[in-house]
Amino acid sequence: MTSTRCAACKQLRRRCPSDCIFLPYFPPNNPQRFSFVHKIYGASNVGKMLQQVEEHQRADVAHSLYYEAYCRTKNPVYGCVGNISILHQEIYHLEWQLAKVEAEISLLKAQAQTEAQLAQGQQVELSPANMLADKNGVYSSLLSSFDLSTPSLY
Repeated sequence: MTSTRCAACKQLRRRCPSDCIFLPYFPPNNPQRFSFVHKIYGASNVGKMLQQVEEHQRADVAHSLYYEAYCRTKNPVYGCVGNISILHQEIYHLEWQLAKVEAEISLLKAQAQTEAQLAQGQQVELSPANMLADKNGVYSSLLSSFDLSTPSLY
């Protein structure tokens, strides 16, 4: 028997054997960690899950169980899936912002090229490459019809 009991054995009010499966993953100085896991999964189920995996994977399993239980306690409906959904929304929004900035850069490059051609006295040809069709199929200059003030993806 060890001199200090792990958080699991303390909470379950039992002796902590020397080969306690919980001791390496639920230390006595962090009882809240086991409390979350016990509340969601139960001590018996956690012990079974830890025994079913190889020893080198147990720390990852214990950490994953803790994180999932913590998220489920904080958000009972969605748990950690809610966090994942929020991160996906942030990625989508950042990708939209990146596309918007890239479009603005392309627009400014086209505008600078057109202005340079006009400054040199060259005739600027409005080709489909620098034209944009509106909803009715009417072409107008890319420079005058690009509106990036509001997101069109939402």
